[in-house]
Amino acid sequence: MKILTFTTLYPNAAQPQHGVFVENRLRHLLAGGQVSAWVLAPVPWFPSVNPRFARYAAFARAPRRERRHDIEILHPRYPLVPRIGMRVAPYLLYLGARRALRRMLASGYAFDLIDAHYFYPDGVAAVMLGRAFDRPVTITARGSDLNLIPDHALPRRMIRWAAREADGLITVSAALKRRLVDLDVDPARIMVLRNGVDLATFHPIDQDVARARIGLDGRVLAMVGNLVPLKGHDLVIAALPELDGVSLVIAGDGPESTRLKALAAGLGVSDRVRFMGRIAHEALVDVYGAADALVLASSREGWPNVLLEAMACGTPVVATPVGGVGEIVTAPEAGILMTERSASAVADAVRTLFAALPTRAATRAYAMKFEWGETTEGQIALFRRILCRDAPRREDAGNGTLSSDAHLEDEPGNLSMTLPP
Repeated sequence: MKILTFTTLYPNAAQPQHGVFVENRLRHLLAGGQVSAWVLAPVPWFPSVNPRFARYAAFARAPRRERRHDIEILHPRYPLVPRIGMRVAPYLLYLGARRALRRMLASGYAFDLIDAHYFYPDGVAAVMLGRAFDRPVTITARGSDLNLIPDHALPRRMIRWAAREADGLITVSAALKRRLVDLDVDPARIMVLRNGVDLATFHPIDQDVARARIGLDGRVLAMVGNLVPLKGHDLVIAALPELDGVSLVIAGDGPESTRLKALAAGLGVSDRVRFMGRIAHEALVDVYGAADALVLASSREGWPNVLLEAMACGTPVVATPVGGVGEIVTAPEAGILMTERSASAVADAVRTLFAALPTRAATRAYAMKFEWGETTEGQIALFRRILCRDAPRREDAGNGTLSSDAHLEDEPGNLSMTLPP
């Protein structure tokens, strides 16, 4: 089977950790040899690589084409429009990707199926591309695409349209499946295929050695993630005055950095908080390995991979019971769920965990249940069903030229918007 992975959430040379969870699932899918894939990962257009534009300059530095892990990846550009960008993003993404798909087909990669990740705008644009190129489409929901974006009326209508028109629907947790059902999608059409963890990359290491590498000792908590409000770094820092002798190491960067450092100083715990900034994904083994527990204090999540990565390193977790977290943390050896999202709840949960800390071997054994095999088998089975059902249409489609559906007269939400062929 030849598939086209379509998503804006995919690593590139300028942003090597962006969407690494999508890349990981694809790598494990391809490892069995039953599927081949190219990746179409559009990047927002930006005119300058000047570092003063921060993350926007990284878009400009992303290559147009590259290979990662022996996978061919294209990064066509698409425009983002200030203020109204969210409303028109699927159309702009579609238009930016369409030309690249034509070139891909002309080069000889006649893919059988579009496998899209993230419902909005990626999934909506993928369905448009599927209709234009006569290819079936699957969409995987991953978190904020269903937990947050459907709160806006127009994206909600487009997500419903894409869910209705897609040939296959995947969510990475049962919680996200419930969100999709709440949008009036037939539950029988939704397959739950949770993310796995790379047990070779994330594995137990000597804790003393890991602590020496990052200069920590005593009881250590770790947080891994972007420094943004929804991740709750401030709650964990605020819990430290209640946790004598406990240090916190934070891997990640973002707009909250200055505020969080000021908070630590104001609470008198700066000497117990280590900000490491953004580090390479594989280097997180040292962070997990040095910690006695990973803390995730998020206000919302889909299927947080950091929990599985930490547990694969033998490190139990303390987490808020949001999204798919309750499907991950189901036994004492995995860790503990907070009773609420607050600094005092963080402190209570940490004390409870430390009072009966599981062995690192037990936590690692728990994580081994989340290897990738079941997810890979589920994807292959779904793709085969879709392609067998779709075979007559694909034979009629011939060489992949645009069909009459490219006009898209019944655009999502009956918006009566016609896209040029």
